[in-house]
Amino acid sequence: MGHFVNTAQEEAWNGYEGAQWARSQERWDAVNDGFNQPLLDAAAIAETDSVLDIGCGAGRTTRLAARRAGLGRALGLDLSAPMLEKARESALREGVENAFFVQGDAQVHPLEAEGFDAALSRYGMTFFTDPVAAFSNLRRALRPGGRLAFVCAAEAEANEWLEALASLKGILPFDGFGRPGGPGMFSLTDPDRIRGLLTAGGFTDVDVRRVEVPGKWGVDAADAASFLLDSGPGHHLLDQVTPPEQDEARQALTAALQRHETGSAVWLRSSSWLVTAVRDGTAPR
Repeated sequence: MGHFVNTAQEEAWNGYEGAQWARSQERWDAVNDGFNQPLLDAAAIAETDSVLDIGCGAGRTTRLAARRAGLGRALGLDLSAPMLEKARESALREGVENAFFVQGDAQVHPLEAEGFDAALSRYGMTFFTDPVAAFSNLRRALRPGGRLAFVCAAEAEANEWLEALASLKGILPFDGFGRPGGPGMFSLTDPDRIRGLLTAGGFTDVDVRRVEVPGKWGVDAADAASFLLDSGPGHHLLDQVTPPEQDEARQALTAALQRHETGSAVWLRSSSWLVTAVRDGTAPR
């Protein structure tokens, strides 16, 4: 385990948030798996590449990257011990022998200089206290010409799961989930800010494009409402109100999600930025 400077996020992802993601990982993958192919295609992983997965969580994208880099390797880096334990268990169960995991803070972790051909992340890039320092550290870890690809949330109002939660404003003390600039899940909603941070971190050829995919949040409205309110943001909101208000919120959210029921599933659109960039050819700083 390495040195942590992002202590608030380290505490959160080793507390309730990390434990909830670890025990519900299959459900979170059902929500986010639609971004996997665009992300992996953008990373352009070759069969002998070494790949770094930043904020890898329970390792879904790390294992997928490892399969594409069949003769190479994939290293997942994350703050969360509970999620990394799940990642290692899954890699062992699936027989993905070239996927490895380490606990650390990507902002300062001593990554091998020029040790990776590609770096990627599915929603792991928005929690840095110093994004320029983090991107500079990741740049040093990439070989000259190395590729960076990541997915991060676009504006909050473009995501239907957040729209559903926002419908509870009269019941729960809903005040958003962090201002742009973060750290937090919506810290990189501004494409110009993304471009500026990556350029300051030493990357070139920065491209930002929108990708929207549906995610499966539950088998019906009640199941999806329960899952949303059990998540970190939902749990935080429920903790601030009385049990009767909690029950009212669950009933109201279930009603709001009923229009998204399709067959035996609730599908909600997630809108994100797919970001790509290249490390220039100069020596590490």
